[in-house]
Amino acid sequence: MAVYEHTYRPYTGEVTPLWSRFLVIPRHAFKSVFQSKLFLAFFVASLIYPLIAAIVIYLPHNDSAKQIMSMTIGDLIPIDAQFFYNFLATQGFFGFFLNLLVGPPLISRDLSNNALPLYLCRPFSRAEYVVGKMSVVAILLSAITWVPGLLLFLFQSYLGGFQWLKANLYVAGAIFVGSLVWILLLTLLSQAISAWVKWRLAASAALLGIFFIPSAFGAIVNTIFITRWGNLLSLSVVIRAVWAGLFGIYTRQFGRVQMVVNGRDVNMSLTEPPLWMAWAVLIVLSLLCLLLITRKVRAYEVVRG
Repeated sequence: MAVYEHTYRPYTGEVTPLWSRFLVIPRHAFKSVFQSKLFLAFFVASLIYPLIAAIVIYLPHNDSAKQIMSMTIGDLIPIDAQFFYNFLATQGFFGFFLNLLVGPPLISRDLSNNALPLYLCRPFSRAEYVVGKMSVVAILLSAITWVPGLLLFLFQSYLGGFQWLKANLYVAGAIFVGSLVWILLLTLLSQAISAWVKWRLAASAALLGIFFIPSAFGAIVNTIFITRWGNLLSLSVVIRAVWAGLFGIYTRQFGRVQMVVNGRDVNMSLTEPPLWMAWAVLIVLSLLCLLLITRKVRAYEVVRG
């Protein structure tokens, strides 16, 4: 408009708070994510196990069910730390494939279409951009892990009474922290791969490879050297060890093997690696992913001919 008309007025509407500007990205991303029928079907399927777990928790406290069954479900499936560990392991499995559907293309699309300058030329920092992209996966994973997990814990606490709640309060912390560790690991891995691999199929294959190829090498190491230290190469085993430690059910004693050495039978005991080493693997891998994301996400890219 012409300046001499003096019809320009500054914006007087509501300003988005600085702390929540990163939520602009997931708000628009969810519109396209839930348009996929495959994703929607998988997301609904991932909520079936929490529903089954709620039924298992409720039936032992129902008088009609007690009369019908000679043995209560509580005798068959005790509601304890092991129950919630199995819940987290199952939902973590669903979370991995949910991340596989959503995570890889989040940053790669912007890099392929040179869209990063459009984000970063606005009052939107690189950190807010990365957090916004990660929050797309984090919010979806939260909806199937710690949110239903804590609801089940509260449901059992209501039915089991204050004494059960007092004795198992640490389980709630284990559900939340264990889910948070898994969510952070998956989001960092998927976004690091998305930033460096622009082709979606290749990015998804790389994410699968990070979990399955080192696990195969770890199994080979365990077999050749008759040890359990090869488990540190398997992210699935490492995260399960961390979860078991949080729930208080982790044990290093694995078992004993019998082998022949110089013509004599020798019994050897196998032990799992210390729990702190599992945490160290996750921390080092997370920092490496964060470094890869930081190096790739920038407003411009220098190409040397």
